[in-house]
Amino acid sequence: MTTTAGDVSPALELAPEDGGRDRLSGFSYWLALVFGTVGIAMTINQTFNLNVFGGPIIDTGFFYIVLGLFLSLAFLAYPSHIGARHRIPWFDWLLFAATLGCCGFLAWNGGRIVAEGWDLDAPTSATIVAGCICLLALEGLRRAGGAVLFGMCVIFALFPLFSDHMPGFLWGPSMTLAQTVRAHAMGVESIIGVPMRTVASLLVGFLVFGSALVVTGGGAFFMALATALMGRSRGGPAKVAVLSSGFFGSLSGSVISNVVTTGQLTIPTMKRIGYPPAYAGAVEACASTGGALMPPVMGAVAFIMAEFLNVPYSAVMLSAVIPALLYYGILLLQTDHYAARNGLRAQPPEEIPQLGPVFRQGWHFLFSLGLLTYLLLVMKQEALAPYIATVVLLATSIVFGKDRFGLTGLRDLTIDATRNIINIVAILAGVGFIVGSLSYTGVGGAFSRELLQFANGNVYLLLVLGALTSFILGMGMTSSACYIFLAITLGPALVGAGLDPIASHLFILYWGLISFITPPVALAAIAAATIARADPWRTGVLAMRLGMVNFILPFLFALNPTLILHGTPMEIVQDVATAMIAIWLLAAGFEGWLYGVGRIGLAPRALVLLAGFGLLKPGIETDLFGLVLVGSVYTATIMTRRRRHTPA
Repeated sequence: MTTTAGDVSPALELAPEDGGRDRLSGFSYWLALVFGTVGIAMTINQTFNLNVFGGPIIDTGFFYIVLGLFLSLAFLAYPSHIGARHRIPWFDWLLFAATLGCCGFLAWNGGRIVAEGWDLDAPTSATIVAGCICLLALEGLRRAGGAVLFGMCVIFALFPLFSDHMPGFLWGPSMTLAQTVRAHAMGVESIIGVPMRTVASLLVGFLVFGSALVVTGGGAFFMALATALMGRSRGGPAKVAVLSSGFFGSLSGSVISNVVTTGQLTIPTMKRIGYPPAYAGAVEACASTGGALMPPVMGAVAFIMAEFLNVPYSAVMLSAVIPALLYYGILLLQTDHYAARNGLRAQPPEEIPQLGPVFRQGWHFLFSLGLLTYLLLVMKQEALAPYIATVVLLATSIVFGKDRFGLTGLRDLTIDATRNIINIVAILAGVGFIVGSLSYTGVGGAFSRELLQFANGNVYLLLVLGALTSFILGMGMTSSACYIFLAITLGPALVGAGLDPIASHLFILYWGLISFITPPVALAAIAAATIARADPWRTGVLAMRLGMVNFILPFLFALNPTLILHGTPMEIVQDVATAMIAIWLLAAGFEGWLYGVGRIGLAPRALVLLAGFGLLKPGIETDLFGLVLVGSVYTATIMTRRRRHTPA
């Protein structure tokens, strides 16, 4: 089992074993192991300033080294076509060598690129190499990211060539072919722009930590822990699915990989105790989608967000806590209400481990996660935290782990992390073309200004337009690519309208992920339906209903950022408390079951839903409105029952 701390492409997520499982074997396996070891070692050297490789490496040169080591391996790990899934043809070795040579040339000349401004004017040889790098980055993206994302990035890569012929806000100064390839390959806004810098500076460490958790048995521990905590409650397997997918997803940030790993265990168990196949698949799809929103790691997007906003990662992480807890809270409540309404039982006792032994065997996993969170939030050590937490995790696994961690485990950890880094480097190097083209032509800023003028100061209209744009783009792009594009085009417009910067960017992220559970695309729901052997469309509709709060929360924290812990303590306490009551009422309304009442009909369900929406919106008036409504439902139910039991 592998974990990916970023988004695996939709094209390959549905078949995660294709990510270098068959092709990276024999000589290519050992080559990937060596390259991965060197790449991770150089990243550690750069992060801790160890100067092991003969002194500090200029950042530009370092980024080209990371690109060369891992993008080159993408041509060995990912096939050019389906017929080459189990073998590496000669031309893939040629592309591997070409990537190494071109990136090595640029890394060697990293100082000259910066000092002499090669992104504007460079020797002919450097321009040729730059053109080769652009083509190689696009081909690596096509293999790792799929045809849709590849097509979009090709358009953006070529956009500076014809931007002066575009109408309105799409107009920008054009560039020649030589200028374009130099800017993309040797500028600091494109291939080695924000996405790649985030990978090299921050993400590699978190990818290593995620792989260390998997290799040392953390995945099995979190599944057992979720089962011990929730297995005995009614509908326990569904709650286990929610918790375990939350644990996994927070560390991986990959929606579909999460579905196909945890779903293989949770979906059959849910079906066995009585959940319909489509409902079981929908629960897993929603729980896996929420993992990319759940701290402490949240996948690649959160780190890129911190880089765009120029804030510590801890600020993004803290802001995301309450919305993520509300999302998972309503999932747990809906599964519980469904189980109560349909009389579903708990998981069989013989399948439920005791909490004490589970905790004693795996406490060191929780300790490592706690240490990681402490280093991120308190010590503000975003770059160093994952490496320190990984060392502690490996040390405690050697001493206290059920299966002693040795050299074989270290090899498995390295190759697992290498596979994950290959994937994210290949995708984000290509996505860099979007950032570069929008920056070089100035279209990104023009789009924001045009959107602000169109909305004419109406924040609600601006948010609706942003939500629709994010949702549509999320259908064909990974969440990282979707977020990066919208962070450049839509983010400045939302912030310019007076909205909180972190709330604005979280708004984009939430809506970019909604397409994973919403038809017609609903990739997470389709993957879960395949495992559940259920109708994909019905699974998608149920997933959309279970994840309904995800459609509402982004508007609420964008308009009133108390839900992302931005505000006075009293406002935060009041709004978070009423939001917690609101998700209970929404779950009751969606599932037709109210604590203390039992089954409720259509009219009470409508009132309970209305009360939930009222309480979810911050404000004393809406809170009172919601409380009065739910109070009336309880009062009417009690009076009706008394009349039924009173003799005539």
